[in-house]
Amino acid sequence: MKRLLLPLLLLSGSAFAQDTIRICDASGCSDRPRNTANFEAELAAKADPAADARVAALEAMAEKDPRAAYDLGLRYFRGDGVRKDGYLAIKWMRDAGERGDFKAAQALGRFYLVGLEEMGSDPAEAERWLMMAADKGDKEAKKMLVQARKAKNEAQSDFKWREDVRKNGWFGGWYSGYAYRTYWRDGRWLFY
Repeated sequence: MKRLLLPLLLLSGSAFAQDTIRICDASGCSDRPRNTANFEAELAAKADPAADARVAALEAMAEKDPRAAYDLGLRYFRGDGVRKDGYLAIKWMRDAGERGDFKAAQALGRFYLVGLEEMGSDPAEAERWLMMAADKGDKEAKKMLVQARKAKNEAQSDFKWREDVRKNGWFGGWYSGYAYRTYWRDGRWLFY
């Protein structure tokens, strides 16, 4: 108990006394007083009504035209004129792809094949979208479709291997295959 108190007492004179929090954003990292670190208030202060109107206009166009939905998805992916947001990029790309825009289907195939910052890859979903684009004659989608199928097969064989190992008693190895390195004697733990 005494060992824990000493570091706390030493630290109490530095960061804890100042009551600050480290915030990192697009402008960099800085230490700010804890009572001013309100992300929602900062976002509201940075809100630009003109930019919000432009985004609303883009969304209205995207709801009517799949090409505009593709463009909006690409803008969200790149952070071009809007904040960068992978989820909204996929939402608008899917909307465009579902309405028949083969470039959006190709882009979605690439998103799902490679993955985004917010999500990992999904080769099965990539294959679905790339097939749609390849059926429309997109050469790039045909090349990526081969990669997606290979990744899908590897993921399926990896999953099958793990399931086979689990079902065939691998967990039993935890009970008999690994020995403890310590034992309890005279009220304390000792190593073998």
